[in-house]
Parts: sequence; structure tokens; C-alpha cells
Amino acid sequence: MQEYQIIDGMKNENQEALQHFRGKYKPLILYILKPILKDERDIEECFSDITVTVWNNIKYYNPEKGTFTTWLTAISRNAAFNKARKQTRITQNEEPVYESTPSPCISPEESAIKKEQQRLLQKAIATLSKDNQSLFYRKYYYMQSTAQIAAELGLSERAVEGRLYRIKQILRKELGGDKDE
Repeated sequence: MQEYQIIDGMKNENQEALQHFRGKYKPLILYILKPILKDERDIEECFSDITVTVWNNIKYYNPEKGTFTTWLTAISRNAAFNKARKQTRITQNEEPVYESTPSPCISPEESAIKKEQQRLLQKAIATLSKDNQSLFYRKYYYMQSTAQIAAELGLSERAVEGRLYRIKQILRKELGGDKDE
């Protein structure tokens, strides 16, 4: 089944499309979850949560805003981080924070500053080569370990760390940090 058929089928609540979704996208989702969540049960539970989220929200997917894979990647990454944060709170014997708990209020000024910082960072990342962008996202967005990145790219861990250091230097300079250099 093609991607567009899976999307259309899920929008029409077709169970067969859901099964094709699980088969086709499970490797991608697990690839995103494994560096963030260490416990296999948490990974499987998060995968199930993501499947339900996609099923319930597929009607909101808009291909004009980005590819389905990008949309799915964002959902998966956010779900993994939410699960990891929840696990951290529970292991620290804190009261778990549920989805319905309102977040602390952020002032309009803080919100505007944060959006501007995100825009500037995205602009700075866009100046990097495609290889460096990929490396940056693997390490700092998908939270992959240096060892995993090195193994998948056929590099030594030291080479990966060196490239990441140079990337951070480029971004720091692009964003106006370390003026003495």
C-alpha cells in the first residue's frame, strides 16, 4: 500500500490501512524512540501511543505543511520525550504530571523571544551543508548516541565528536556568540 493510500484509508477509519501503517512506519518510529527511551516496554508502549495519536489525528495532517514522514517524526519524537520526562518524574518520586495539567504561563514577551530564537537557529542550521545538518539533527534532535552515529556513518566516534564540535562553532559564530573568535 502506498503512503497516500495509507493516509486516505486511515482518514476513512480503515483498519487494513492502520495495519499497513504499523508495518511500514514501525522501523522509522523505533529508530526515533530507541535513543530516547531505554526500556523495551516503554518503547513498545510509546509506539502504541503514537499509533493511536496518528489514528486520531490523521485528519489534521496537511501535506502542504510538510511530508507525512516529517509529521510522523515530530509526533514520535515528542511522544518519546514526553514519556521520558514522565518516567523521570516518577523515578524521582515526584507526583506525575498528566497531560491535562496546565503548563506554567509564559508571558507574550518570553514567547516572542523563544520563537525568534528558534527562527534564528533554524536559519543558522540551514547554512550548514546537508551532511552537517543531518549530523546535527541526529545528535541534538533525535538524541542518537555518538557511537550509534559513528557506526551508521562508518566513522570513528572521535571523528563524529570533532565534526559536532566544528558544527557547534559554526552555529555559535552564525548566532553571534563568542565574538572574540
